[in-house]
Amino acid sequence: MRVLVVEDERRLADLLAQGLREAGHAVDIRHTGSEGLLAAATGTYDAVILDIMLPGLDGTQVCRTLRQQGNHVPVLMLTARSEVRDRVTGLDAGADDYLTKPFSFDELLARLRALHRRSTGPPTTEARAGDLLLDPARRRVFRGDTEIDLSAREFDILALLLTRAGQCLTRYQILDEVWDGETDIRSNVIDVHVATLRAKVDKPFDRHAIETLRGVGYRLRPDGG
Repeated sequence: MRVLVVEDERRLADLLAQGLREAGHAVDIRHTGSEGLLAAATGTYDAVILDIMLPGLDGTQVCRTLRQQGNHVPVLMLTARSEVRDRVTGLDAGADDYLTKPFSFDELLARLRALHRRSTGPPTTEARAGDLLLDPARRRVFRGDTEIDLSAREFDILALLLTRAGQCLTRYQILDEVWDGETDIRSNVIDVHVATLRAKVDKPFDRHAIETLRGVGYRLRPDGG
């Protein structure tokens, strides 16, 4: 994910950015409400981590303004305020979730994954790359007129690659999307599944749709290989 962190405590902002980057995400940091609003309004982010207590515009004002502008980027609010009325105010301003300081970083990552799943969701229409076709409603995959039998995991990986054809997906991103971050990144589970996926959708048809970007991750060619 590409994440915007809007936090005026610079040490906390740097720690958040470091942890998110180690988890495979791209991160931008802003330290004031007005800077955060401008970045969120003009950038393309998958999620915003927004502190409530900010200089200038506070987080509630930033979130409310984004929603009034028609910007529906998922917003996770951070605050030292734990009273119910404060949480209600943030959610009523358009925040999608709320986390009270101090918090567990693992919980923050899990909440970000949940926000991202809700905002993107599984593909609901057919996805295609060349003659490679994925039908999410019936969970069926075809190369031309040939149907390909995939396991549930293989199908989910292919759906992720197809809906983002041309983009590089890191192993961390695949773990977050398909395994919900459960599997140890040191294992070779992703590489094994991608290898079996290639053996089914590429090799029998003499295609090379799924590309390995060494040391980074995987990408599916928009032309289907």
